[in-house]
Amino acid sequence: MKIALTLVALGLLTACQPNSTSQDTSKASTAKEISSIEEVSLSESERLNEWFAVKYEESLQMSPMMLTFLGRKEKYDQVDDMSEAAEKKQLEWQAQTVKDLKSQFDFEKLDDEAKTSYGVWVHQYEQALAGQKYNHNQYIFTQFNGIQAFAAQFLINFHKVENEQDMIAYNKRISGVAKAIEQLLSRAKVNASQGVRPPRFAYQGVIEQSNNLIDGAPFVESDNDVPLWADAQRKIASLVASNKIDDKRAAELKEQAKSALNNSFLPSYQALIAWFKKDIANTDAIAKGVSSQPNGDDFYNFMLKASTTTDLTSDEIHSLGLSEVARITTEMNAIKDKVAFEGDLQAFFTFIKTDEQFFFSNTDEGRMGYISETEAHLNEINKQLPKFFGILPKADLVVKRVEAFREQDGAAQHYFPGTPDGSRPGVYYAHLSDMSAMPKNEMEGVAYHEGNPGHHMQVSIAQELTSVPQFRTQANFTAYSEGWGLYAELLAKEMGGYQDPYSDFGRLVNEMWRAVRLVVDTGLHAKGWTEEQAVNYFKEKTPIAEEAIISEVRRYLVLPGQATSYKIGMLKIMELRAIAEKTLGDKFDIRGFHDTVLGGGAMPLSALELRVSNWIDSMKTS
Repeated sequence: MKIALTLVALGLLTACQPNSTSQDTSKASTAKEISSIEEVSLSESERLNEWFAVKYEESLQMSPMMLTFLGRKEKYDQVDDMSEAAEKKQLEWQAQTVKDLKSQFDFEKLDDEAKTSYGVWVHQYEQALAGQKYNHNQYIFTQFNGIQAFAAQFLINFHKVENEQDMIAYNKRISGVAKAIEQLLSRAKVNASQGVRPPRFAYQGVIEQSNNLIDGAPFVESDNDVPLWADAQRKIASLVASNKIDDKRAAELKEQAKSALNNSFLPSYQALIAWFKKDIANTDAIAKGVSSQPNGDDFYNFMLKASTTTDLTSDEIHSLGLSEVARITTEMNAIKDKVAFEGDLQAFFTFIKTDEQFFFSNTDEGRMGYISETEAHLNEINKQLPKFFGILPKADLVVKRVEAFREQDGAAQHYFPGTPDGSRPGVYYAHLSDMSAMPKNEMEGVAYHEGNPGHHMQVSIAQELTSVPQFRTQANFTAYSEGWGLYAELLAKEMGGYQDPYSDFGRLVNEMWRAVRLVVDTGLHAKGWTEEQAVNYFKEKTPIAEEAIISEVRRYLVLPGQATSYKIGMLKIMELRAIAEKTLGDKFDIRGFHDTVLGGGAMPLSALELRVSNWIDSMKTS
C-alpha cells in the first residue's frame, strides 16, 4: 500500500490525449472561425496553467517538508506548522484561490485537460472544507501512522546532507520535530477531551515506537545509538570523508545534533509517552469502530466518500464486498483443483500457511532472499512494459527492508516515491521482521502492486511529465492510485507473471484481501463488528497469517474508509477497460488505454470515467 500522509500528496501524470470529442456540425462555421475559437480556448488554458503554477508554489511554501520530498532545499531547516490554526489558515487560502479561480477564468473556454485541472483544484478544496466538520474525529497518533515514527524516517531517508549547511539544517529540524510533536499532542488531547481516542492497541503502538527512538545513546549510557543519533553521525562522517568539513567542524556539528536531541527531541517524546501512558486507562478494552464516536456515523460516511470518490453507501460497499468474496472464492477453488490438492479450501489454506516450501527462513539470509526474488520478478515484468504502455517511467526503484525502529510483524508493504528529478529513487518497503508473515506465493503480486506496473510506475510517470500543472503531479486520490495498484496485480498476469499456479493463487489471495476489506471495514465502522469478528471473517476467507490479519484489522480501525478504496478503484478501471474494448473492437489499443488512465494524473473516479470516454470517442474517429 502506498502510505497516505497529510504532509504528502502523491499523484500521477502522463501526456494528455488529444481532444477530438466534439465536432462542429454547423455548416456556417468557417475554418477561420474555428481557428479563432481554438486560439481563444488555448489562450485561456495557458493562462490558467500559469495561474496554477503560481498558486501551487504558494502552497509548497507552506510545507517545508513537501519541498524536501520534491528534492528541493528551500526552508530546509524547517518543519511544517502542524497546529490547527495553521490548518485553518491554509483552508482560508484555498477558499480564496477557488474564489479567484471562478472569477478570473471562463470554464467554457478551457480545453479538456484544463477543465480537469480546474475540477481537481476545486474538488481538493471542497473535500478539505467538508473535512473541517470532522476535525476532532481524526486520530492524530496511531500505531500505523503518525509523526512519532515518521519524523525520524523523514530525517533519515529524505533529508539529504551534501554539505555543511545541510547538516546545520538537519540539526535545526530535530528541534522542529519536537515542536511538531507538541502541536500534535495538544490536538490529540483536545480530541480525547471530546471522547475521540484511537483504540488501546494504537496507544501501545505509539508508546513502543516512541520508546524505540529514545532508548539508547546519547540519552542513556548504551552501546546502541538511537536512530537519529546514529544517522547524524553517519551524515557528518560522510562530509568529513568527502572533505566538505574537517574533524574540528565535525565535532561541533555532532555537539549541535546531540544538544538538539537532548534538549528538544527527548523532552517532547518523554511528554508524548507520559500522556499516552496516563490516558490509556481511558481507552476501551475492546476496540470499536468510529460509529461509537460523537458524530461517528457522519464521519465514517465522509471518510467513505473521500476514500472512494463515489457516493456509495456503507451498505452498498458491504454488499459489493460479499459478492466479490464469493467470486474470488470460486477462482481459488479452481486453482486448488488445478494443483490436485485433496481437501477443501480451508485445508488448502492450512497447507499454504504451514508448508515450508512457501516461506523463506526467518534469518538475514531468508530476508535477503525475499528482496532478491522480488527484484528478479520486477526485472522480468519490466521487460514486458513496452508492450502495454507507451509512456514508461525513468526513475529507478529499490527494494528495502523497513527500518528497525518502525518495523512491525506482519504489517503491509508500502511504497515511497522518489523525487521528480530522479535524484532519489522510489522505494518499495517490506516488513521482514517475521518471515512467517511473508509467504513466497504472495510475493509476486505485492511486488507488482508496489513496483511496476503499479505504484512506482504510476507515481514516477506522474512526477516526470510536464503536460499538466505541477499540482496535479502530486494530487492524491486513493481510489485512483490504489485502484491502479490492484489493477496492476491482475495486469501482470496478462504480462506473463505468475507462471507458478501457487503464485497465481497468491494473486487471488491479495485480491481477496482487498475484497474482504470492503466487508470488514464497513462491518467495523457501520455495522458494529468487533475486532474479533473481523479477524475471524478474514481467517475464514483467506490463508493470510494471523499476525498479518490482526495488523490489517487494526489498520482499518484507525484509518476508517481508506481500505475500501482499493477494490472500488480497481473495479472502476476494469469496467472502463471493458467498455473501451467492447466499444472499439479492433480499434482498442491497450497501450493507449493505459496511457489514458495514467495520463491525467490522480483524479476522482468520475473524472477518470469522463477522460476514458473522451479517449474512446477520439479512437472512434481516428
